[in-house]
Amino acid sequence: MMKQKQRFLLIQMMHHGDVLLTTAVADALKAAMPDCYVDMLVYKGMEDVLIDNPLISQIHTIDRAWKKQGKLFHLQKEIALLRWIQVQNYDAVLNFSNRWRAGLITKFSEAQRGLSFNWHNRHNALWRKLHTDLTEPHGMDMHTVDDNLSLLAPLGVDLKYYKPQVRMGISEASRRSLEQKLQDRGWRGEDYVLVHPGSRWFFKCWEDDKTVELLKRLFDSGCNVVLTAAPDAREHAMLEYLQSQIHIALPQKLWVLDGVLTLRELAAAIDRAKLFIGVDSVPMHIAAALDKPQVALFGPSWVSRWRPYSDRAEVVWAGDFGELPHPNSIDVNTSERYLGNIPVDAVWAAVERQMPI
Repeated sequence: MMKQKQRFLLIQMMHHGDVLLTTAVADALKAAMPDCYVDMLVYKGMEDVLIDNPLISQIHTIDRAWKKQGKLFHLQKEIALLRWIQVQNYDAVLNFSNRWRAGLITKFSEAQRGLSFNWHNRHNALWRKLHTDLTEPHGMDMHTVDDNLSLLAPLGVDLKYYKPQVRMGISEASRRSLEQKLQDRGWRGEDYVLVHPGSRWFFKCWEDDKTVELLKRLFDSGCNVVLTAAPDAREHAMLEYLQSQIHIALPQKLWVLDGVLTLRELAAAIDRAKLFIGVDSVPMHIAAALDKPQVALFGPSWVSRWRPYSDRAEVVWAGDFGELPHPNSIDVNTSERYLGNIPVDAVWAAVERQMPI
């Protein structure tokens, strides 16, 4: 049995979605040891998905812009971060990153235990030296969350009777700010379906004309819609096109939040929705963390690893309707979209199952 009030640091030096999914580990630790402290170390800019999470006691950040301000400045910042981590007296550091910097921080944290994965590109003595315990990653057949949770085994955390969840908190300030932006566009408290068709990687996006048809069906069925996008030129162009093709018959309404929401305001908007519809992206993971009914469209991604971690989500995979390129072959910067195999009827059937109309 582990002692109470232990201190843990979770290192996740990846993107928003990866950081959010790591909160299931914090959930598991707090369930096993309610009085423990769980901190996280992430890249600056990724902390938005953690700021309002009551599971996380403290957030440390690494600013990738440090190195642009000279070697001395960069070194000073790295040393200051290490010293601050050392004084936290962590009992264990769980490193979910395969970056050398993360391994060095794990070692120099002076924690009693330093845990990570035995990554295929880190099979060497130095990586072993930087950690006290290494666990074999499970590969692409296991969900990322379950893979992350496996790192708890050396600590004796028993998950037999508890299923940890991905968690995201939303502050009242974020809720009020979101509601004000909706009200500025004519919203008066009506319920809605939230549709977020974009992704920072466009190969994960559906065809615009099919999104138009889906939106028309939502309106024809009596639904109001909130349409959202990140502050990105390509996503802005997408929403402009969608709006140009839609003619809404009253009393149905459309509210467009195009690049005007923070990530936490987007979470508040998703939390108010009666259904979320989107693609393989951070908003999809936010919807799962908020336990919202959702329909998620997937293309050539590792579906088993990155699907929504939720029992209330339904995935529509393009691979069920035709050939897809292998996930490892994709140029993530391509403008080509790979969800074209997915028919509108399949998505609409999933919508009806998630939200009987």
